[in-house]
Amino acid sequence: MTSLEWQSADLFEVDQLIRPIANLYRITTHGTPVAFVRQKRLAIKEDIRFFAREDETDELFRIKARGMMEIGGRYDVTTPSGEAIGVLEKVFGKSLLRSTWRIRGPHDEVVAVAQERSLPIALLRRAIDLVPYGELVPILFHFTIDGDEPERPHLGDFTRAWGLRDRYTLDLSADTDGRLDRRLAIALAIALDALQSR
Repeated sequence: MTSLEWQSADLFEVDQLIRPIANLYRITTHGTPVAFVRQKRLAIKEDIRFFAREDETDELFRIKARGMMEIGGRYDVTTPSGEAIGVLEKVFGKSLLRSTWRIRGPHDEVVAVAQERSLPIALLRRAIDLVPYGELVPILFHFTIDGDEPERPHLGDFTRAWGLRDRYTLDLSADTDGRLDRRLAIALAIALDALQSR
């Protein structure tokens, strides 16, 4: 499947692959791999790369933090040459109760907002994170992805499957006019797992 073909797809699966020194992810659509992702653990400044192949050749795009150890910060999503695809921005105040992210386009315009759907599950997730080894307890969570104000049309959902491994479904079938760049949506999916607790 070519890059142009998967960039018009609506359904993606995200699987975290267990590795000792890095978080690795595989993104597929209808069973076909479209991207492999590497995130170094304990990085001072996040720089997450997306590759077309598992051998990490043919870089597709990347997520890069604007500052070191971002907390509620902004992450640029760019092509390997530095061309802007968009920005992922964690909304710190709203995220105290339910994690909320703004998705901005290449000209810094807000194109969508992703937010945890369930307040009780969001609070439970935070409570479990406070206990020793709480991060090992699998918690289901569901993010809704909606368009910008004022109409806020529903664009998609990002859900975690039950199980010990991190496995997610990114469903953008509601985004019938392709408002959300699929590269930006996939970057959001990885950010929601890899950067969520920061």
